[in-house]
Amino acid sequence: MNVRVLIFLSLLVGIGAVLHTAAPPIFGVKPDMLLSMMFLGIISFPKPKYVALLAIVTGMISALTTAAPGGQIGNMIDKPITAFVFLGLFLLVRNRIPETLSAPVLTAIGTMISGSIFLGVLLFVLGVMQGTFIALFTAVVLPAAAINTVIMVIVYPIVQGILKRARPITAT
Repeated sequence: MNVRVLIFLSLLVGIGAVLHTAAPPIFGVKPDMLLSMMFLGIISFPKPKYVALLAIVTGMISALTTAAPGGQIGNMIDKPITAFVFLGLFLLVRNRIPETLSAPVLTAIGTMISGSIFLGVLLFVLGVMQGTFIALFTAVVLPAAAINTVIMVIVYPIVQGILKRARPITAT
């Protein structure tokens, strides 16, 4: 693994952790702002070994900063599944749609996938949360998807500019 790539990914996770920690809980669940940074890392370095490492670390950081009861287990299950589904979707559209368009759209889709898995684990597997899936999805996941999409629209061009100006970082 390339050390420069790992440092870049760790910076993204750190930024995401700050965003995730600062996000206020809605109905006992924090919108997962760490997801947008995970997605940015996957888009920047779409290699399975980096995606796996990023998913595990992101899951652990999300688990440490969650406000949802049972969220630790939900995050550890949700992040790896979401990361590889996102990678698959990204690889599917990478050469067909410009990344400036696909990054925000895939971020919204990825956030909804992540939220669905997370809520499914909490509601149906663990049974620790009260409420219906649709109500929680509408109240928590959709606003998080909107926020993550806005974050990606703003941050993606900046990060791509930095990566182009810096000495080339390639995922090997």
